Amino acid sequence: MAKKHYFFSDVHLGVKPSIEEKEREKKLVGFLEAIRGDAEKLYIVGDLFDCWIEYRKVVPKGYFRTLAKLNEMSEQGVEIHFFSGNHDFWLNTYLRDEVGMILHYNEFATEIGGKRFYIIHGDGLSKGDLGYKIIKKILRSRINQFLYSLIHPDLGVWLAQKSSTTSRYHNPEFPGRGSLGMKNFAEEKIKAGFDYVIMGHFHKPQNILIEGPGYSGHYITLGDWMRHFTYGGYSPDGKFELRKYS
Repeated sequence: MAKKHYFFSDVHLGVKPSIEEKEREKKLVGFLEAIRGDAEKLYIVGDLFDCWIEYRKVVPKGYFRTLAKLNEMSEQGVEIHFFSGNHDFWLNTYLRDEVGMILHYNEFATEIGGKRFYIIHGDGLSKGDLGYKIIKKILRSRINQFLYSLIHPDLGVWLAQKSSTTSRYHNPEFPGRGSLGMKNFAEEKIKAGFDYVIMGHFHKPQNILIEGPGYSGHYITLGDWMRHFTYGGYSPDGKFELRKYS
């Protein structure tokens, strides 16, 4: 049986009260179990966690069901790609070595079934995000991360969680913002020869055909698992679909 490639983003595990959070995580694990049998590759396109800050020997508590299911899928041969988003960019080796995921800190270009895919979380591409771009460089500096790691993990994680709440207001779907910069970026990639440009971050599912003289491709934002519960699937016959899991 020919297998599929799956994509989802912006689950933000840990953002809601514990009871609601458990139900949301159970839904995600149910989705992973549902696709496990026919998935060749799985792309988690950023912000799986609302806050992930990984010390050398300490990781945030929780998320056991999700990480265990992802590890099970990896050990059964599903290739899992994890993209750092603006809420879970502080990665070390835990998700790679213990869960079995391939980590991407930036964009990733690949070919699937003869089609060219460009995959990126999308933070910092929204129009008017200059302030965030500056903050992003500061937060992702290896020197700054080392200095931050000297803080006790209990305090460090707490501060990061508070910062994560503030960061959510840089989401381009908030009133007054939009995905125009992301779309313009996608158009440039499509002009360069990519058939699909796939992003997270916008929290709204959309599949937009972009075409012009000599180029044609799809700009896709995957939605989220806070309101929409959407994911992308690319089948062996060359068809990409955005679907809602229920």
